[in-house]
Amino acid sequence: MPLGLGRRKKASPLVENEEAEPIRAGLNVSGLDGLDGGRVGLGEGAAHEGLPPPPTSLRPRLIFHTQLAHGSPTGRIEGFSNVRELYAKIGEAFGIPPTEVMFCTLNTHKVDMDKLLGGQIGLEDFIFAHVKGQRKEVEVFKGEDALGLTITDNGAGYAFIKRIREGSIIHQIQVINVGDMIESINGQILIGCRHYEVAKMLKELPKGKTFFLKMVEPLKAFDMISQRSGSRSGSAQLGTGRGTLRLRSKGPATVEELPSAFEEKAIEKVDDLLESYMGIRDSELAATMVELGKDKKNPDEFAEALDETLGDFAFPDEFVFDVWGAIGDAKVGRV
Repeated sequence: MPLGLGRRKKASPLVENEEAEPIRAGLNVSGLDGLDGGRVGLGEGAAHEGLPPPPTSLRPRLIFHTQLAHGSPTGRIEGFSNVRELYAKIGEAFGIPPTEVMFCTLNTHKVDMDKLLGGQIGLEDFIFAHVKGQRKEVEVFKGEDALGLTITDNGAGYAFIKRIREGSIIHQIQVINVGDMIESINGQILIGCRHYEVAKMLKELPKGKTFFLKMVEPLKAFDMISQRSGSRSGSAQLGTGRGTLRLRSKGPATVEELPSAFEEKAIEKVDDLLESYMGIRDSELAATMVELGKDKKNPDEFAEALDETLGDFAFPDEFVFDVWGAIGDAKVGRV
């Protein structure tokens, strides 16, 4: 069967040897007006300038409790519709500049990347904001092609380390930890760069040469211990609400149902394929692909839908065909 004839191709922003995992927005928030324990999704485009947020009157009135991860009184925040606005509200609550917030975790004050706040927040989740701590400069000798880093970003201009592969070059440098923000590489400032841009720069550094990283670590409480490596599984599912509040960069939020059993199975399969083909795990990207493919009649229609919505990824045809097959298997209940 022909697949993707005439598909437009773009250079892929992903890199093969340096993993890059975005905190991808645009998917889910669940629960509104009595749908307890739902998830709030921070809409696609939240990290980009120039997209006006929905009018205040159209935003859901959701109140969250938050603390600074290294210790603080409890604050209450509301009225945000994307990551930048969330950080601004945290700044207001604690009297700090929003630029001091590096990332947030849900229901733990520790630097736990399995609890990283991404595109969704449970309505009963407690938000812990990790702020800038000590700065450090590290000299690294690139003795292998891959450094062993997984890079993500916070959706507001900071790229930081999500995972360090055990036994890798970076794993042997004890002062580099999960959660460290990469401020510059060889003097080139990276504030405002996306995760894949930073990963690409690291990949393109010449093997056999030394380079310098300026980094900022999150401020820690006494009992906080940084992870030296991360789980290979996908992000933990947070929230148990009966519905999904989907936030968009433009227009009002809408209440939708949570993924069905078929969709959950399909998302897991597609996430596995993303890891195999692209070197990333991203359950929210997988959910977007399942949403695009579940009602398509054939793989060519699916390929066209992917190009229209996710064209920047330039997915290869064989990957698209396998994803189409995985969605079909999930529909008929195949393992």
